[in-house]
Amino acid sequence: MWKKDKNTLKQTTKGNYIYMYDHFVKEGFGCTKLKDIRKSDVRRFYNSLLDAKRLKVNTLDSIHTVVHQLFNLAADDLYIRIDPSDGVMGEYKRAHNMDIPKRPALTIPQQEAFIRYTGEIPKYKHWKPLFTFFLGTGCRVSEVVDLRWEDIHMDDGYIDINHNMVYYQRDQGKCYFSISTPKTEAGSRIIPMLPEVRQALLDKKSYQKEVGLVCNADIDGYTDFIFLNRFGNPHNPQTINRTIKRITLSYNEEEMESADREGREAILIPPFSCHNLRHAFCTRYCENETNLKVIQEIMGHKDIATTMEVYAEATKDTKVKSFENLEGKIQIS
Repeated sequence: MWKKDKNTLKQTTKGNYIYMYDHFVKEGFGCTKLKDIRKSDVRRFYNSLLDAKRLKVNTLDSIHTVVHQLFNLAADDLYIRIDPSDGVMGEYKRAHNMDIPKRPALTIPQQEAFIRYTGEIPKYKHWKPLFTFFLGTGCRVSEVVDLRWEDIHMDDGYIDINHNMVYYQRDQGKCYFSISTPKTEAGSRIIPMLPEVRQALLDKKSYQKEVGLVCNADIDGYTDFIFLNRFGNPHNPQTINRTIKRITLSYNEEEMESADREGREAILIPPFSCHNLRHAFCTRYCENETNLKVIQEIMGHKDIATTMEVYAEATKDTKVKSFENLEGKIQIS
């Protein structure tokens, strides 16, 4: 019943829900009769996932989303009186003082070091336009990997974000690319093109022409993608994250050696993923823009609370600096 009820969801979202159920709920706990389940059983189930499977809190949160929906449906249809999962996740987080960890933004020195190193090392140099695009637009990885040349309006100076591409499991455990519309209306947006982003796109086009790289992919009728692997296909997000890891590890190793020789403190880059690049752009934008509505629209945030959270975090240092500039200017003594 629950699966049928989810037919209005995007295929990827529904697939993620079913994956969570099949891998973590179906066997064992999923075989228990509804009428026999108490809140304490749900608590024990969650504890077993964290203890035995050593899952992270954000994974448990995703599993709870599925479990909560299942019990909610059962309660609505009067198979059970109340939802035994109601409030359990909140109780668990409070009891263990646990929150879903935030993805920290790279600092300016860290992102400058990452981009500079990527452009200097021959085997990584061709990745620089992609990472420059991430840092200069704040796009989600699903919006970057499916970007087509027709979405780039060079003469008018903007980028049209109107769809996204996901890589997910479908038939018989195999993974495929699929094109879909943005998850919310806020996802469809126009992003002005920074000069650095424009140059990165021109560099990418020049490089592909030089090496004879053309797009060989046709995904749900979409083709002529910009960011391609050596086979002419769009990048898999996992491949991009693995590349980020390789570049970061290589940079940190060389930076520690250089800093030791020069007797200075090393500028090390922490582990991060594609999403941290989006967060870094949003943080820099919040540090320089005061209009929250504009920031929300550029980032494609459905809820302005998401924008507010980043804005509040980003402006801490700005507030301190503004008060330093006030020293001696307010006659209060």
